[in-house]
Amino acid sequence: MDKLSSFTRFKASCPFLGRTKTSTLRTLSTSTSARFPSLSGLTERATKCPVMGPALTARSKELVAGYASFAGKADVDKIHKEQGVSVPAGATIEMCPHATAARAAARMAEDLSAAAKIKAKQDAVKKVKVESAAAGCPFHQQAAAAKPKVAAPGTFDYEAFYVNELDKKHKDASYRYFNNINRLAAKFPVAHTGEVKDEVEVWCANDYLGMGNNPIVLETMHRTLDKYGHGAGGTRNIAGNGAMHLGLEQEVAALHRKPAALVFSSCYVANDATLSTLGTKLPGCVFFSDSMNHASMIQGMRHSPAKRVIFKHNDMEDLENKLKQYPKETPKVIAFESVYSMCGSIGPIKEICDLADKYGALTFLDEVHAVGLYGPRGAGVAEHLDYDAHKAAGENPDPIPGSIMDRVDIITGTLGKAYGAVGGYIAGSDDFVDMIRSYAPGFIFTTSLPPTVVAGARASVAYQKAFVGDRQLKQVNVREVKRRFAELDIPVVPGPSHIVPVLVGDAALAKAASDKLLSEHNIYVQSINYPTVAVGEERLRITVTPRHTLEQMTKLVSAVDKIFTELKINRTQDWKALGGRAGVGILGAPETVDPMWTDEQLGLLDGTTPKTLRSGEKAFVDPTAASVARARFNKLLGPVEEPHAVLKSTGLAGLKLQTGIGAAKPASEEVQIPRAPPAVAASA
Repeated sequence: MDKLSSFTRFKASCPFLGRTKTSTLRTLSTSTSARFPSLSGLTERATKCPVMGPALTARSKELVAGYASFAGKADVDKIHKEQGVSVPAGATIEMCPHATAARAAARMAEDLSAAAKIKAKQDAVKKVKVESAAAGCPFHQQAAAAKPKVAAPGTFDYEAFYVNELDKKHKDASYRYFNNINRLAAKFPVAHTGEVKDEVEVWCANDYLGMGNNPIVLETMHRTLDKYGHGAGGTRNIAGNGAMHLGLEQEVAALHRKPAALVFSSCYVANDATLSTLGTKLPGCVFFSDSMNHASMIQGMRHSPAKRVIFKHNDMEDLENKLKQYPKETPKVIAFESVYSMCGSIGPIKEICDLADKYGALTFLDEVHAVGLYGPRGAGVAEHLDYDAHKAAGENPDPIPGSIMDRVDIITGTLGKAYGAVGGYIAGSDDFVDMIRSYAPGFIFTTSLPPTVVAGARASVAYQKAFVGDRQLKQVNVREVKRRFAELDIPVVPGPSHIVPVLVGDAALAKAASDKLLSEHNIYVQSINYPTVAVGEERLRITVTPRHTLEQMTKLVSAVDKIFTELKINRTQDWKALGGRAGVGILGAPETVDPMWTDEQLGLLDGTTPKTLRSGEKAFVDPTAASVARARFNKLLGPVEEPHAVLKSTGLAGLKLQTGIGAAKPASEEVQIPRAPPAVAASA
């Protein structure tokens, strides 16, 4: 059945044969299946066909009834004797054509039966997955209900094209499933799924500090909503340029000690719009891009006519060798990140600034995964590298000459991660920001962010500038989770940042691990696969926050350990035996990397480190930072009375939630907190 003299006569009647090259079919028919040695590759494929599958199952039964059953009933020695066959000493079954054929038939029957059982099992699993995915993912819901659209004769079959492209993603296990996860303000980091009563612990959100439900932020948004309504009313040029937007830009400019800033709808848009504009306007511009840069930066550079030169990740020798090839007067932009979010490495900012000065280049630093998380005021890694100087400078918005943050020309950041809001921004010189404002289509033609969002973002930035405790506690918790994983030989890609990338090394296994964590342990950690990371470096990217409790950490580590065992996922020692991958188990490489935050910066030396929460404990709300954030809105929203202010509880210690007109919301749970010191300067 595996020998076909010609495939062409079958192509018209079989979709698989019809779209497969004849050379490929011949290769399949002459190669042996890796899983079923008695079958060809083509026969194994055929067992999955809705037509050929049942036919092959029937054929396997015929084989059993033929050669296989005959061999089972008759005594082979008796057959030899009757046929006058003399069996030499040491002869094996392979020497007898009858017995060999019978055994081969039996094996083929077994393999066909096994293939049919695997197909049935896969179909059952696929049905469950599709039904489960359809319950939580709108794309699957629509696909399950949709009827295929048939293309008109002679026209391009668009729907078939879409299906074919999606099929590629399913085959390489890189298809992305969107889980229905609804984070609960009163229970952070807990969320409910598509079923409201089905609650899970979230371990992969980018709301790094829990500011998405900080009570001061929510209060500010409520007050702004009452006064200014929901939408912005248009682009920044048409009714969407309000005092809230200008105030936020002033806030982030001061955060980075830069003269100006510009807010975008997201940092993806900020990076895309800024880099594409620079590459278009700078004459003969050449981009030098780190090989691990985010897609937003890559797309921004591609959207301009400028040449793009890629240097090896964090490799200063390679970068300099490439810079040398261009005249000093040629406009150049070195684009890189401070924290690379999928591996946790830190960009060598000072060294890149040195090369930029030497070769006449601009520096473009993406601090998306660092703002709010590093530095005494949360300005990012560039600030953190001169920690003491920036701490001493306090809220002075002027640059610190010679500091690394001052040497960086362009800084981009997000409001959608550590600050818990949405939006992105750039910060730099007055003229640079004004040029992007005047030329970038991604800014000019985009509807402005709603005033409520902008106000909440500014309150979040202001709060974090005044309170370092959330940053400290996050880093303490990250250290603890990494330590526990190391004790269990669970492979974490080494890095000095807050990122906890648990290496799996296989797309299907990573997805299976994520699914099991969710379904069996009520822990949500999304798997990361290609193209976000390289094929073979798939991982679980775990986010530890200051709001995760000690008990939740214990549960997470135990669940990951159990699933690694159940799915037989490689541990650190296994990767070492294989030569290492993605920084894990590399011979001669350090297994751990010193963290960015020192013990002194974390308060471990003087005992000022915030304590990890235990189950049932409330997160701390700093009264001084609360007053600083509230004061930013005195002019627009009016001051908030805080005699012994109490806040409507969102699962936190709270201050009194006040909305725009001045009426306080009734508190469902009130917790007294200390009043802030009186010497707090208010600003508009």
